[in-house]
Amino acid sequence: MAKSRSSYVCQNCGAITQRWQGRCESCGEWNTIIEEAAALGIGGAAARRGGAGRPFPLEDLSGASRPELRVATGIAELDRVAGGGFVPGSATLIGGEPGIGKSTLLIQACAAVARAGGRAIYVSGEESTAQVRLRAARLGLADAPVQLAAQTLVEDIVATLGSGDAPRFVVIDSIQTMWSDAIESAPGTVSQVRGSAQALIRFAKSSGAALLLVGHVTKDGQIAGPRVVEHMVDAVFSFEGDGAHAFRLLRAAKNRFGATDEVGVFEMTGAGLAEVPNPSALFLAGRDGRASPGAAVFAGVEGARPLLVEIQALVAPTTLGTPRRAVVGWEPSRLAMVLAVLESHGGLKLGQYDIYLNVAGGLKVAEPAADLAAAAALVSSLTGAALPHDAVYFGEIALSGSVRAVAHTGLRLKEAAKLGFTTAFAPAPPRAEGESARIGAKPIASVASLVALIAAAGVEAKSVPRAAERARGGVTN
Repeated sequence: MAKSRSSYVCQNCGAITQRWQGRCESCGEWNTIIEEAAALGIGGAAARRGGAGRPFPLEDLSGASRPELRVATGIAELDRVAGGGFVPGSATLIGGEPGIGKSTLLIQACAAVARAGGRAIYVSGEESTAQVRLRAARLGLADAPVQLAAQTLVEDIVATLGSGDAPRFVVIDSIQTMWSDAIESAPGTVSQVRGSAQALIRFAKSSGAALLLVGHVTKDGQIAGPRVVEHMVDAVFSFEGDGAHAFRLLRAAKNRFGATDEVGVFEMTGAGLAEVPNPSALFLAGRDGRASPGAAVFAGVEGARPLLVEIQALVAPTTLGTPRRAVVGWEPSRLAMVLAVLESHGGLKLGQYDIYLNVAGGLKVAEPAADLAAAAALVSSLTGAALPHDAVYFGEIALSGSVRAVAHTGLRLKEAAKLGFTTAFAPAPPRAEGESARIGAKPIASVASLVALIAAAGVEAKSVPRAAERARGGVTN
């Protein structure tokens, strides 16, 4: 008689319990636990235990190692995030919002690898081959020798990939649509996603193919399915952006073969995703030609790439009992800290004002070096004094009111000088490797000195029109 064992698995976090319960104790979600049974059959336990293992040779750290030849897609921004290309036998998980351009990017990468002579295979579990061909034709890739398939059964996919020459580049779109005959649950469940990913990764390791898995995301922006899949793969990429802006950002949250702080910038066009070699010019393209209060240019760094972006602030009197604090593109907790420091050490009273902060262009800034730029924009909006149009700001604000130095000062100033900026407000002294002669540095030691500097510039700017009016005889006193 067949013998079966059951377990209850949370479909949100993958936690396993021995009995059903309405609420998962690991993630706190309700009605996500589903029973999953595995039939062992007669002798199943013995088969699972297997026989005695075989010893294998061990190596030491001093052994010779050869560098891995990476699979270059020809898309520089994608290769940058991957660490110079994809390592053969690696598995990469790419997540992003629906319609952000994941499939577009990967079909372009497949076409580039296929045109370079490698065998590239694109397996779609959501679209038919006719639909994929329509997208390829729209992108001008119809002549690329990419091999297509519309299949969701993992066993059939692995058998097809293993036939003929070994593939060089494999895309699975998406892992949530894959399923296996060996698992008794519906596609998209934790067990199916985990088992399908394990089978595909095992094939990639044995064949040397660079495997890319597309992953759906939840409403919180996290990749759907069990977190164990993120541990199984070698790299996890996140494709970010929104429909209001044309640019897209590709970030690496995990990368065993490269840096995790690299970022690739793309622009969505009618012909697909185009690389943006100079993202700073893209983010600053909408700046006004004249200086206006509440706008400061932040010189940031994403990975090894400097990025200049405008931070906008609006400080307006409130009519509510509790002032509003709205922020887009920055951490709200970081804004609350900067406001507290401005009140405690800058002498500003912000409790009666609504405050709005926005990072122009839709970029999300997580770097502490943006503190000084945000503070400058807030003080400028409050006092009505416009900041210098040719100046950049960067520096980390401490709770004591001091401004601390940040890394990659040379990169920031070099990028600022390249785009025509002549002044940098930063912690003292901002040492730029070879850029000190091209851009002037004005040290900012504390928040109090920043407030005093902006206020003095505002008083001077207001006194100039009055002096001119007196010279014309318009003012007698």
